[in-house]
Amino acid sequence: MSIQSHIDTLRQTVPREVTIVAVSKFHPHSMIQEAYDSGQRIFGESRVQELMEKQRKLPRDIEWHFIGSLQRNKVKQIAPFVSLIHSLDSERLMLEVERQGAANNRAIPCLLQIHIAEEETKSGFSPDECRQFLANGSWRECTHVQIVGVMGMATFTDNEEHVRSEFRFLKSLFDEYKANYFAEDSSFKEISMGMSGDYTIAIEEGSTMVRLGTLIFGDR
Repeated sequence: MSIQSHIDTLRQTVPREVTIVAVSKFHPHSMIQEAYDSGQRIFGESRVQELMEKQRKLPRDIEWHFIGSLQRNKVKQIAPFVSLIHSLDSERLMLEVERQGAANNRAIPCLLQIHIAEEETKSGFSPDECRQFLANGSWRECTHVQIVGVMGMATFTDNEEHVRSEFRFLKSLFDEYKANYFAEDSSFKEISMGMSGDYTIAIEEGSTMVRLGTLIFGDR
């Protein structure tokens, strides 16, 4: 199947209100262009160098999402154009995003990355660390950082009920943070969870944004 066919199939299965982020990391420009020509406009990259190269060479109206762990010394490079950072996971990173957002005279949208999986290799705030971060309130002073929701990755397992429970937990954390800190903020609305292997479960549990690579571009 072609990339166009994959995208057309996903449009039939993913609800219109759920955003599809095409995970284009490690894929060549030609495949991204093919997805773009099929109507896809939102792409996700996890390495700053690769993102910079693609952003320079591909259509200017692409919305680039940064979906990997972000080093503070790399924020400056993507700050002028990145549409959404999925991986805000510390106060120190937030302060650097604030500095670079101010330097570019823009508020940079970010998701709070929460560690919900059993695997230690996955990064992010623990739920309690995120509660403490929000309670501390320093984020309120960062006018060039716009916190618009949460992101989390489930454990890599064939146990669908386990995956479902982790997604359900992330949705409950979103509801808690929304009620306690963002009740009057209509922009705090995104729950980025679900990838090619588990996106249907994620959508059933409240995902508003799925990150799909294999289902669009095939295996790398």
